Amino acid sequence: MRIGLVVPDMSCSHCAERIRRALEQIGIQAEVDLQNKTVILDAKDVEEARKKLEEIDTPVKNTFEV
Repeated sequence: MRIGLVVPDMSCSHCAERIRRALEQIGIQAEVDLQNKTVILDAKDVEEARKKLEEIDTPVKNTFEV
């Protein structure tokens, strides 16, 4: 199952790239969509991704099933 994370503070391409790189560093492959301010990833990675995004001051507001 895939899960989407809503990241309202993602406002530019630099933010999106920072998120992608931070998740890659911990072994999570994700689709980062700046326009929709979302990150799509495997459900098994959600909690770890949330923690990592909080560490880089980019908190997740909501999640949704894809």
